[in-house]
Amino acid sequence: MKRILPFVLLLSMHSCQYFEKNIPNKDELLNQEIKKIDWESVDEFPSLADCDSLEDKAARKQCFFELLAKDLEMKLCNDTIRRKFPSIDTLQLKVVVYPDYKVEFASQNTTEDTVKLDSVIKSKTVGLPIIEPAIKRGIKVKSEFIIPVIIKKN
Repeated sequence: MKRILPFVLLLSMHSCQYFEKNIPNKDELLNQEIKKIDWESVDEFPSLADCDSLEDKAARKQCFFELLAKDLEMKLCNDTIRRKFPSIDTLQLKVVVYPDYKVEFASQNTTEDTVKLDSVIKSKTVGLPIIEPAIKRGIKVKSEFIIPVIIKKN
C-alpha cells in the first residue's frame, strides 16, 4: 500500500492538467463570429404584405420584386416622365429600404438632368405600400438593390 500511495499521488497531480480548460478570449471569439457572417446577403429579403403568406423564401423574394416593379411602373408610367425624358424607356431605380421602414428611390440612369428625374420619381412614389425591411440574424437591416422599371412599352 505504501508503494501505491506515491504512485496515486503522482498520477492525481499529473491528471489535474486534463481538467484544465483554456478559456477563449472574448475578442477572439467575436472576431471569429464576425468573419463567419456574410455581410453581402440577408436572411430574409424586404417584403410586402401581399407576399408574407408565401412559405418559400425564393417565392417570397420573387413576389416582392414583381409586385414592387408593377407598383412602380403604375406610378411612374405617366406622361410627365415620358414627356420630360423621352430618351428613357427603362428606369434603373436604386431602392434603399431602411430598418425604420423608410424607403428611398434614386435613378441610376445617366441623363443630363438626374436631379430633375429624381425629384419626379420622389413625387410619384408617394403612397406605395409599406415595405418590411430585410432581416439579418433576427435584426432589421438596411438593404439596397436596383430594380428596372419599364416606362415605355413597345
